[in-house]
Amino acid sequence: MSIVLSKVAEPYAEAFLDLAKSTNSLKETTNDINIVSQFLANSSDLKKFLGNPLVTKDAKKNVVKDILGEQISESTLKFILLLVNRGRIEVLEQVAQKFLELSYKQESIEIAKITSSIQLSASQQKEIAEKLKTITGAKQIKLALKVDPELIGGFTIEIGSKMIDTSIRGQLKQISSLLGA
Repeated sequence: MSIVLSKVAEPYAEAFLDLAKSTNSLKETTNDINIVSQFLANSSDLKKFLGNPLVTKDAKKNVVKDILGEQISESTLKFILLLVNRGRIEVLEQVAQKFLELSYKQESIEIAKITSSIQLSASQQKEIAEKLKTITGAKQIKLALKVDPELIGGFTIEIGSKMIDTSIRGQLKQISSLLGA
């Protein structure tokens, strides 16, 4: 996430978190934002459409209502439509990530972004989550999984500002830099 998008997204995420807490709907809102996040992660077409400055605000609102309207609460939908009105819908993904990060911190839950060369089995996921709990001291670890065959083998873990790279690609980069290549 770029610094500029992060700076724009953070106040929106914080304000929405405050609203959710004040209306005692943090759990429901967190579920809603998870749904929104999944849609954005799985649809590059949706991200391109929402980020396209040539598409009218009304068209974006209609698409958001059609795709998400039945699956999320009215307050979450209103919040997303507010982003459209303010011309900030292109930062929805960053707002969602920041919101989830802040929401999980409230409950001592850490998010670990894991990129692996192949799909991790349920037992591997559980084992990684347990080890990360020990390392971070968090009550719970949520895994955000992604597969990237270009890693060749192994995986990378990003948790907070820490990065663990056990991938073959990462090891090759280290060897290359040591050799001055």
